Amino acid sequence: MFRKAAVTTTSNGSYLQGQANGRLPSMDSGQPAQEGKVVLKKKVTLLRGISIIIGTIIGAGIFISPKGILKNTGSVGMSLTVWTACGILSLFGALCYAELGTCIKKSGGHYTYILEAFGPLPAFVRVWVELLVIRPAATAVISLAFGRYILEPFFMQCEIPELAIKLITAVGITLVMVLNSTSVSWSARIQIFLTFCKLVAILIIIVPGVIQLIKGETQHFKNAFAGNDASVTRLPLAFYSGMYAYSGWFYLNFVTEEVENPEKNIPLAICISMIIVTVGYVLTNVAYFTTISAGELLLSKAVAVTFAERLMGSFSLAVPVFVALSCFGSMNGGIFAVSRMFFVASREGHLPEILSMIHVRKHTPLPAVIVLHPLTMIMLFTGDLYSLLNFLSFARWLFIGLVVAGLIYLRYKRPDMPRPFKVPLFIPALFSFTCLFMVALSLYSDPVNTGIGFAITLTGVPAYYLFIVWDKKPKWFRKFLGK
Repeated sequence: MFRKAAVTTTSNGSYLQGQANGRLPSMDSGQPAQEGKVVLKKKVTLLRGISIIIGTIIGAGIFISPKGILKNTGSVGMSLTVWTACGILSLFGALCYAELGTCIKKSGGHYTYILEAFGPLPAFVRVWVELLVIRPAATAVISLAFGRYILEPFFMQCEIPELAIKLITAVGITLVMVLNSTSVSWSARIQIFLTFCKLVAILIIIVPGVIQLIKGETQHFKNAFAGNDASVTRLPLAFYSGMYAYSGWFYLNFVTEEVENPEKNIPLAICISMIIVTVGYVLTNVAYFTTISAGELLLSKAVAVTFAERLMGSFSLAVPVFVALSCFGSMNGGIFAVSRMFFVASREGHLPEILSMIHVRKHTPLPAVIVLHPLTMIMLFTGDLYSLLNFLSFARWLFIGLVVAGLIYLRYKRPDMPRPFKVPLFIPALFSFTCLFMVALSLYSDPVNTGIGFAITLTGVPAYYLFIVWDKKPKWFRKFLGK
């Protein structure tokens, strides 16, 4: 199953995968592919890159329940401020990843950058937590929203049965897995279409909101900062809500090896996507407050539906469909990207070797895609998904902060590394400090959930020494692991 990492270190400290039988060379390794070698092809254009980022960022949150920030900030003005600040901070983080993606031209995202900067142990812990808990739970949560809203038009007068939601959710998850296993081109094309649907859905909310503002419907913005009872200890929770809504800006870096002209297209795709998403998110929240008060927003289960019912009449039936399509796009983009992390981790020797294999005809990392299917199904039918996500919110931002800190470290460790795109040093310094500060503050403000997440993350350390480092495994143990 697991095997010791077959990793060679070049003179400049870069980690490259080994060249054992059945192993695949990195597309930037400088080693020519052998005749007949199967590799992932460069099929991600600028437009597809933008669709991966926007299509993965915009999920269900902005349509269903943007009340996490409002609840933890206490006022309309502060909530809009946090939405804007999280967008700018996410842009800073995305710019840092743009630099990393253009100077380290390997797929894998967080995992690859931590491996380059800090070595195999923290990189293994990152992919361990992602594979076992974060990605299955995150996929199950967003797919549950898909299941609920795809059924919403059929159950307008009654409650949707939970079993029906889970069954249609399972079908949706399976469909996404099959799509990503079958064709890179088709999954990318569908992602472009779904991204277009998301932007249309946001415009459906923003345009009536602007019309309301023109009519003078500004009563909910008067004394916008009044009633602000938020404390410093609740800021991490508002931060997590905002950054979770924006999360997805890093997914293009998971597929770097498949991006055409990455030195140009990665920074362009990231900058264009983040500007569109930030402006769209802030204007969408402004539109909500032209029609819905802060108190009503906190009570609403689906803010976009409430907004549409008040302004659009029967056309509001289209909103659940757009929400479902938005969720499906997030599922598709997330699985497309994260499967590449598992593919690269396997190539480096940190996951079972089968996950680094590519379908001979379809040129997709099929095993790395379908490995998520049973884990996600288990989470869907048995797990307390929202608790798991709360436990591990801190882990995601801990490692992202560590990645950006690694960018600063690489500036000093390897100053001669080619950097086609380079950000001012204050940007990674501010971003990594903010992430790590909020993570530390969350240990104080929510010690139970954060402590459980910390404990789950730490299980990766003994797993690393057990599966990767320990050479003298008994024969029965090797047999059990598939060796």
